[in-house]
Amino acid sequence: MGAYILRRLLLIIPTLFGIMVINFTLTQFVPGGPIEQIIATMEGQGDVFEGISGGGSETFESQGDGGYVGARGLPKEFIEELEREFGFDKPAHERFALMMWNYIRLDFGESYFRSISVIDLVIEKMPVSITLGLWSTVIAYLISIPLGIRKAVNDGSSFDTWTSGLIIVAYAIPGFLFAIMLLVLFAGGSYFQWFPLRGLTSDNFDELSAWGKVVDYLWHITLPVLASSISGFATLTLLTKNSFLDEIKKQYVVTAKAKGLSEARVLYGHVFRNAMLIVIAGFPSLFIGIFFGSSLIIETIFSLDGLGRLGFEAAVARDYPVIFGTLFAFGLVGLLVGILSDLMYVFVDPRIDFEKREV
Repeated sequence: MGAYILRRLLLIIPTLFGIMVINFTLTQFVPGGPIEQIIATMEGQGDVFEGISGGGSETFESQGDGGYVGARGLPKEFIEELEREFGFDKPAHERFALMMWNYIRLDFGESYFRSISVIDLVIEKMPVSITLGLWSTVIAYLISIPLGIRKAVNDGSSFDTWTSGLIIVAYAIPGFLFAIMLLVLFAGGSYFQWFPLRGLTSDNFDELSAWGKVVDYLWHITLPVLASSISGFATLTLLTKNSFLDEIKKQYVVTAKAKGLSEARVLYGHVFRNAMLIVIAGFPSLFIGIFFGSSLIIETIFSLDGLGRLGFEAAVARDYPVIFGTLFAFGLVGLLVGILSDLMYVFVDPRIDFEKREV
């Protein structure tokens, strides 16, 4: 198993490299870079995207002579100094090579528009996104697995029918709409004010006792976690039910029952191990889906300062070091979670041996 884990860890390197190559290439064709952002601000023309979208007669595309339309009121020397400062005086392939060399040395540079290094920004914002992703995934599993098992055992019953209806409704509700509903109902909207409107902690968090801090933290994350986990909860419940139904119909279950084993022993001693394999296989996609897909929307709605919101703001401002820094963090977490999924396979069923697989 150790050799397999080592191979998977080594595969992270070329995978991350490929991710960075693709995204770096795509950014070369996106209009409105950081220099254009600064020019737009200094010229008092608002956001650079107004010009790109056709809001005016001038845009901020680079011209053939190296200048920028919309920068005619700024000295050419100033524009050249900006290009040197951001590294745009070098060809794209040289900038990429330099960036990857710095990444190998764990030097992610500094934000173009903030006086802080990218790695410090990522470390500062990551706990919020991990909190949402981890708690949402744990709660989804704690609810969905028992519910899915009961639905499989009682397949076709009234319980199975009305819970399936609720699950379908839950799956159909977009996460952002459910988040807004929670705010309106329980966070000071038109009804109740049971939960805080924003943030992960209260203003007096440092003054609270240890137990008070735990309660305050749980109080703040309740609504964001519920909003993040609703879609994953629906998918995982149906996945668990279908997986158990497939196993219950197999011959070894019939044989175990014929030998006089109790239903509970058959279900949890034999069926559970085999049925849970496909559920565990869905862990990375569920976690990554919540971590990536929901983080931006949920963090924005609940005013949480996490990686999703940071990445969005960096993309709008064309803060390339922050964009690639958050991309690197997301990619690394996703790949590590994939390895964790394989380890959980072995934990649930020791018969699985990845060492014998051909790579």
